[in-house]
Amino acid sequence: MNDKDYMTLAIQEAKKAYMNNEMPIGAIITYKDIIIANSYNECEKNKNIFDHAEILAIKKASKLLNTSRLTGCTLYVTIEPCPMCAGAIMHSRIDRLVFGAFNDLYGGIISKYKIGKDSSMNHTLSVVSGIEENTCKQLVCDFFKNKIR
Repeated sequence: MNDKDYMTLAIQEAKKAYMNNEMPIGAIITYKDIIIANSYNECEKNKNIFDHAEILAIKKASKLLNTSRLTGCTLYVTIEPCPMCAGAIMHSRIDRLVFGAFNDLYGGIISKYKIGKDSSMNHTLSVVSGIEENTCKQLVCDFFKNKIR
């Protein structure tokens, strides 16, 4: 599978969030080209602001691999991670991040804050952006459009 294939799976996770009236963000984590975690936002369901798709996926992957260090893993997420999730990505030592759409308001990797590119941190993160960008962006736009109605 390639980045587009894995992002398609992350989009499927985001659609689950959408159907559950959650911000439609989905995440997949791979290790050696095997999916080891999948998740979507569950903040409203769990009444927990920390239950972003990325955080939930990191927790699942860490449990499966029995380590807090996710070296060798790639995280696929539909929207650029917020600062909280960017921090978790850096602390978990994920090697590679692939995201769909940029988050101009709260992006913690490139758009607003540069946590994923901060050379003062002791971890280097490889970042690929724009994979299935229009589909990822449209899910969020539709979500907010329906919220206004």
